[in-house]
Amino acid sequence: MGPETSIDLTALLDKIAGQAAQADRSRTLDRDLVASIKQDPVSRLTACKLVGGVEATIQSCGEALESIASKCTSTAWVLMNHLGQTHLITALLGDEHPSLLRQLVEERNLVCFPVGAGTSVEAVRSGPTIRLHGKSEFGSGARYADKAGVIFVLAGEDEARFALVDLHHKGVEIEDNWRAMSLRASSTDTLHYNNVEIVDSASVPFPRMYREVFRRPRYPVISPRYREDWMAISNMWLGYMGVGLVQSCLDDVVENIRERTAFMGVRVAERANVHMNIGHAQANISAARDSVRSVCAETDGRIDACIPPNESDYFRQLGAAVSALKLCDEALGLLVRVMGANGLREGPAFERRWRDFQAIPIHLNTHPDRVSEIIGRHILGLSMEHTF
Repeated sequence: MGPETSIDLTALLDKIAGQAAQADRSRTLDRDLVASIKQDPVSRLTACKLVGGVEATIQSCGEALESIASKCTSTAWVLMNHLGQTHLITALLGDEHPSLLRQLVEERNLVCFPVGAGTSVEAVRSGPTIRLHGKSEFGSGARYADKAGVIFVLAGEDEARFALVDLHHKGVEIEDNWRAMSLRASSTDTLHYNNVEIVDSASVPFPRMYREVFRRPRYPVISPRYREDWMAISNMWLGYMGVGLVQSCLDDVVENIRERTAFMGVRVAERANVHMNIGHAQANISAARDSVRSVCAETDGRIDACIPPNESDYFRQLGAAVSALKLCDEALGLLVRVMGANGLREGPAFERRWRDFQAIPIHLNTHPDRVSEIIGRHILGLSMEHTF
């Protein structure tokens, strides 16, 4: 009952699965795998054809991430961030700097966008360049990336600006400080900028309510897909990743219990409560998959018809992802019951996947408290000032 993606990931999935356990132990993705991902079309899925990308549907991207998450969620996390942030970067830079975007694709660059709590970057204009000082937090994929998006406000100005930073610049330091139990190899690290120079003419304004700006017909985009909000798309993809991860857990459980015996020699696979829990879990997973699949199909339909999204579309995207992850969370709890303490002792892959899942529903994008609050405000017609 896996994904139905049209993207051929066969060779890449074998590499991803082969390094997953070691990546979890070492907190680092395999170097050769990262190089393979950069060269594979999967890294260019969301880039439009105008800049050399694949221009895959949002649904196809989600199904690819579902498959990858079933093998190694850290790998899927890094790739999801790269794809989502490529979407944002293209919306921001595309009309003014298509050659820069084409260069990103041609050079097979991975990107990250550290802008988490604690981020503080100072910027000073110096002739044709801008000098950056400070730090950016939560840069998922930072140690594997080539470029990072950075938001800053120039001294003496009020409006925020956006630019790309070359992570190979001598003034960039990546602090390896992600120590969570989940997504251990995701490199969700801190970037430090010490007198890092960027070209002033390659920076662009960063509107606070960017999702509203991108929808406006007068705002130029190089493809209708970039009127869709990157955070909403990332949410849907996180829903797909949760589905892939929990489906792999269910598959592990089914394989694990076939020959297991419980106390007094009772076969685990013959216990009625096991049947109920597995059946309930699979129903949840299938419903979760249907939820994100349908909202991705709606999104692709708008893109094909060149119809900009509205706020209701945006909240539908967020809500579908949160609902899918809630179903996955319940399914995972049912599978833990089936595994039992002895099964968890014998199944390290299950335990790793359980740990990885814990980060997905509480990510800022998909946190049910945040999403439910803003959807509720929208329904009640209250003012909305949330950037995402």
